[in-house]
Amino acid sequence: MAGRARRDAANTTGKGKVYIVLRRFRSGRPPIHAANGEAVPRNHIRLGIDLGGTKTEIVALDTQRRELLRRRVATPTGDYRATIATVAALVHEAERELGMTGTAGIGTPGSISRATGLLRGSNSVCLNGQPIRRDLEAALAREVRIANDANCFALSEAVDGAGQGAAVVFGVILGTGAGGGLVVHGRVLEGRNAIAGEWGHNPLPWPAAAERPGPPCYCGLTGCIETWVSGPAIERECREATGEALGAPAIVARAEAGDAGCEAALVRYEERLARALAHVVNIVDPDVIVLGGGMSNVDRLYTRVPSLWERWVFSDRVDTRLVRNAHGDSSGVRGAALLWGER
Repeated sequence: MAGRARRDAANTTGKGKVYIVLRRFRSGRPPIHAANGEAVPRNHIRLGIDLGGTKTEIVALDTQRRELLRRRVATPTGDYRATIATVAALVHEAERELGMTGTAGIGTPGSISRATGLLRGSNSVCLNGQPIRRDLEAALAREVRIANDANCFALSEAVDGAGQGAAVVFGVILGTGAGGGLVVHGRVLEGRNAIAGEWGHNPLPWPAAAERPGPPCYCGLTGCIETWVSGPAIERECREATGEALGAPAIVARAEAGDAGCEAALVRYEERLARALAHVVNIVDPDVIVLGGGMSNVDRLYTRVPSLWERWVFSDRVDTRLVRNAHGDSSGVRGAALLWGER
């Protein structure tokens, strides 16, 4: 790299990898180079945006799914218009930095109603009832593809993550809520009503008497799976049993250290998760179930839950694998970008 080109190189960093973006060049724009030195074609990038309740993240992928850029900002709280503006700003800034435009895929809680075209079922309630696709397309001046955030997570893991090579992948996000997404032969299955995989808003199966009617859910019902297997669910369970207000990571750490109350809460959590996933196996019979979200970091789930779910699965053996995600908390935003690669 000679003189001026070398001086005008700028580094960007994502997940520990450094990518070099050449800003200026005597005879037009040079290619973007990935960390391994390979030139990235300028004619196509895929932008993915993960629109979460607390953070909004963007990633830019090239045609080989290499990451070129990543940014994360706080999501405006309870402000729909500011949320649209935040997404637009992230996209425009990314394209300005990379020197090219791209396709845009959005992952968000909830789904677009096929009856009204409005978002529904989001736990970011300021988005519900809003024409989010129309407004984003107006702000970005292009077609936008939108999918449920758990669908995006499942797609990312099915394409080149923990579910790679499997015909049927069920992705589960165990975080502030409990979402699910279904990918069959590399394609997101949305269903007739665009709600396929909405596992968290079914009732906890095979409930004990003490589990009825169950905790209230933001959706208006009680006893939804989400109210039993999310991060806040185990925190509530431990608080009610021990009187201590602990976060999920602290509960797991204290259980591993021998705290009886935390261990009991975690055992109950594992048993409920096993019941909930056994229900999925009975209906969908996936090759692999991939866990994401904060609770996916609990190592013992991957041995304990499969050892328990056989009791409820209607089969003489269970070959479905339960695995941890391969792409961490980046998986959903990657899947949003890949919405333009699966159709």
